[in-house]
Amino acid sequence: MRDEVDELIDAWARERSDLDLGPIEVFSRISRLAHHVDRARRAAFTAHGIEAWEFDVLAALRRAGAPYELSPGKLLKETLVTSGTMTNRVDRLVTRGLVERRPDPNDRRGVLVRLTPEGKAAVDGAFAALLDAERDLLTGVSEEDRAALAGLLRQLLAPFAG
Repeated sequence: MRDEVDELIDAWARERSDLDLGPIEVFSRISRLAHHVDRARRAAFTAHGIEAWEFDVLAALRRAGAPYELSPGKLLKETLVTSGTMTNRVDRLVTRGLVERRPDPNDRRGVLVRLTPEGKAAVDGAFAALLDAERDLLTGVSEEDRAALAGLLRQLLAPFAG
C-alpha cells in the first residue's frame, strides 16, 4: 500500500538522488499522524467542555490519586510549563470551578491544587473519549503490531527522556 509520503519520497528522490531520504519516510508519517491525533484529541476534549491545556493539568491531578491534589511545583514537572504559565492556568481552572487551591497542611506558606468533583468528571469523560478516539485511529493495526510500534517509538524517544 502506498501513501502520500511515498509520493513525496519519489519526488525528492528524483530531484535529490544524492540524499538519504530514510528519515523523511519516518518523520513525515509521524508528522501527519500527529495532525490526526491532535484533531481527535481536540474533539474529545471539546466534547467535554475543556481545552487541551486544561486536560493536561486536570489529568496530572487525576493521575495523582485521591485526594487528587498536587503542589504547584509538582504540577510544573507533570505538565512541563513555566511557573507563570501554571499560575495563569490554575487561576483559570479555579474560575471555572474545575480545581481549587487549598493550604498545604505540611507547609504553612504552600498551597495545593485539588481537583473538584466537576474537574474530576470533566477529565474522566474527556479521557474516556480520548481513548475511544485513539483506539479508532489504531483500527486495522493488530495488537502485535501495536506493541511493536510502541516499542519502536519508545526507542526513538529514549534520547529525549528525562
